[in-house]
Amino acid sequence: MKNIKVNIPDKNYEIKIENGCLNKIGEMIKNIYDGKKLFIITDRNLQRIYGELLNNNLKSSGYEVGMHVIEPGETSKSLKELEKIYSSLVHYNITRSDLIITFGGGVVGDLGGFAASTFLRGVPYLQCPTSLLAQVDSSVGGKVAIDLESGKNLVGSFYHPVAVFIDPELLKTLPKTFLHDGMAETIKYGAFKDEELFNKLFNFNSDEDLLNNIEEIIYTCCDIKRNIVERDEKDLGERMILNFGHTIGHGIEQYFNYTKYTHGEGVAIGMYWITSKSEQLGITEKGSANKIKEILIKYELPWSVDNLTSNDIIDIISRDKKKSRNNISLILLKSIGNAFIKEIDFNNIKEYI
Repeated sequence: MKNIKVNIPDKNYEIKIENGCLNKIGEMIKNIYDGKKLFIITDRNLQRIYGELLNNNLKSSGYEVGMHVIEPGETSKSLKELEKIYSSLVHYNITRSDLIITFGGGVVGDLGGFAASTFLRGVPYLQCPTSLLAQVDSSVGGKVAIDLESGKNLVGSFYHPVAVFIDPELLKTLPKTFLHDGMAETIKYGAFKDEELFNKLFNFNSDEDLLNNIEEIIYTCCDIKRNIVERDEKDLGERMILNFGHTIGHGIEQYFNYTKYTHGEGVAIGMYWITSKSEQLGITEKGSANKIKEILIKYELPWSVDNLTSNDIIDIISRDKKKSRNNISLILLKSIGNAFIKEIDFNNIKEYI
């Protein structure tokens, strides 16, 4: 088992990374929670595969278990689904002394975490991420949110879990497309912060090789994020660097109504797009965009998008939450492993997009 301690004002918790830990989750929960009632939020695919195992394990540990199941996909991160979760929490008589478990990928973690942060003004929750994207990124740092029709993650809060339990074994049952989707966020960490990680990912010979090293990779990404979050919990400065590729990526997701490109695919395209532009401007070391393109191709991720113009993206970005008055913060690379935050006048954004 690998442990990472997250220390922020008023809240300390651990990220535990261990192959097979799902099989002893009830025992692990007893170390952080002394109550008897649990409420699981998951999606239909995961409920079908792991629901019985999870229920049996928790009930055999003496817990009373309730569950709310959502449809998979970004469209579930909505006010409509949030209201259904609230109704389920009321039905199961969940109180502030109980524990919510988000068992799923980024959508489940964001939606379930936001429900936990707002129901009864805050119920403790545990993150159990099941996708690579969630294990390396979205389950860590306390950002929870839902989408509105006008944009992604526009309603949210900072609400940290009591712990994060990561079982890398769960990734072995993922279809290849979902594993590769999570690689976009993993590549992001190498691109903006850790050239050694970037090169390691590029040099793996196969998905099997990747999965044989995945526990260490997850640890590296989570520890990078932990370090940044501890210094900038509320995303007012340095933490924005974690959004490399995301401003354009979110725009791509939204433009196609969250149906054509996944979050990872949007981020993949966003990383190449912004780096190609900044390289043309002489900001980024030449060859950096091509390195990103090559590693995206290696993991079967897109690097370009048809039928989308800079103006389309700029229109969506104008509603981005990273925009402040008439300025917006963009994350650019000096070189692979070396990113910085550049605040620009929004009137000049076309130069970078």
